[in-house]
Formats: sequence, C-alpha cells, structure tokens
Amino acid sequence: MDHLDDMDHRSLRGADRRILSALHAHGSDARVATAARALSWAGEHGALWLASGLVGAAVDRGRRGAWLRGAALTVGAHVVSMGVKRVVRRPRPTHVQPLVRTAGRHSFPSSHATSAAAAAVAYGTLGAYAIPPLAAAVCLSRLVVGVHYPSDVAAGAALGALTASVATGWMRRGSAHD
Repeated sequence: MDHLDDMDHRSLRGADRRILSALHAHGSDARVATAARALSWAGEHGALWLASGLVGAAVDRGRRGAWLRGAALTVGAHVVSMGVKRVVRRPRPTHVQPLVRTAGRHSFPSSHATSAAAAAVAYGTLGAYAIPPLAAAVCLSRLVVGVHYPSDVAAGAALGALTASVATGWMRRGSAHD
C-alpha cells in the first residue's frame, strides 16, 4: 500500500509540474505575458478585490454595508491563506523562470487565488457578475507567470470560496438597512 501511495504522490507532483510548464509556456507570447503580469499585479494582497468592494460601496449606496463586508471578507480570506502558507511552507516552483517577483517564498495556497475566489463568491451574491471571470483570470495568471503550481491555485480557490460561502449570510445581513 505504501508503494501505491508513493506512486500517486509522485504522479500528482509530476502532473502539477507538467501543467504549470504547459501554461507557463503561453507567457512566451508578449501579449499573454503582459496581461498575466498585469492581473498578478492587480491581485497582489487582494488589492483588486478590496478596490472592487470600495467601488461597489460608493456606487451602490443602498447596499454599501454589504459591499464593505464583502471587501472585509476578501481581505480576511487573504489573511487566512497567508497563515496557511506560513504553516505549510511549500517552496515556489523552480523548474520555470517566473515572469514576476513575489512578495514571499512560499507557494501553498495561492493567496491571489484565495482572495479572487472569495471575491467571486461574495460579490457574485451582490450581482457583480463580471467578478467571477476576472477572478478566474487572476488565478490563471499565477500559473502563466510561473509562481504557483496548479494545486496551489486550486487549494487557494477552494479556501477562498469556502470562506466566502460560510460568511455570505453575514455579508448580506442588513443590506436592506445599509
């Protein structure tokens, strides 16, 4: 049984590396690389999602509180992912040349993916239907720029979606009174 578990572990690791290599190869196109860098930069520390919540609060005054709670939720999910990252301490990929600099050395989970998925769920409940595709693009950008394995992005997205799903009741509470 140990031999089978070891084979599965190696094959999953190999698949992670192969998928990353394939997606990272698209970064050789200057237009793709520029877009991926821009999306990665915008998603740094959840800035894009915080800004989205603040803009939503300014524009949709009737639900200002819900937008602000959604922004807080995305920031909270990002902080949780950073805590997990400090515990797991998985190194970033070294078999591809990254197209961007990173704020830290650790890869799992992707904090960009965590805050992106949290924003997709939170703001999606408010009818911001452009956010989920943008969130998916940010997640994909982390693979194209070569700073995360697919499993890092998947885990981050799952963490963000779960965090937001658990808290959407809190986020929407009182929105009629905001």
